[in-house]
Amino acid sequence: MARFSVTSIFDKLKSRSRVSPPIPEKVWRDPLYFAAFGFGSGTVPVAPGTFGTLLAIPFYLILQPLPQTAFLIFVILFAAASSWICDRVSREIHSHDHPGMCIDEFAGFFVTMIHAPPGPLWIVLGFLLFRLFDIWKPWPIHLLDQKVHGGFGMVLDDIVAGLFAFAVIQLCSFIF
Repeated sequence: MARFSVTSIFDKLKSRSRVSPPIPEKVWRDPLYFAAFGFGSGTVPVAPGTFGTLLAIPFYLILQPLPQTAFLIFVILFAAASSWICDRVSREIHSHDHPGMCIDEFAGFFVTMIHAPPGPLWIVLGFLLFRLFDIWKPWPIHLLDQKVHGGFGMVLDDIVAGLFAFAVIQLCSFIF
């Protein structure tokens, strides 16, 4: 069972940043690699998942005016496309879940923001909650991260982290 502490989250961040495979040169030449690496945000040498989530925010702001049904359909299609992209690129670079491949953070953040109230406070809260659950990986996120492989597995743990963050946002919006 995952234990929560600020120290454990920072330890996980440090351990992930120690052994990082090189960024493939194709990131800047191949649209699939560019997408898989979070539209370039995954090339940042420190905390690429955090930078990927930050870059997801402007995309969310563009999508936010969509009706909820259209946004939900977009999120489902985006998650499916992300799974396929992650699977293909990870096979080509021979690296399962390369730290720079952060299109899955986009998918998780979009899940977080389903039916979120409008306003910058909710976006910041969504960002913080999603990063918390994505880094902490409480049960069953950790289990999914370890047991489900391929592109689907790479995206699934972020989707579930997004669902956890979504639940907290919905609870907060109901209370406040």
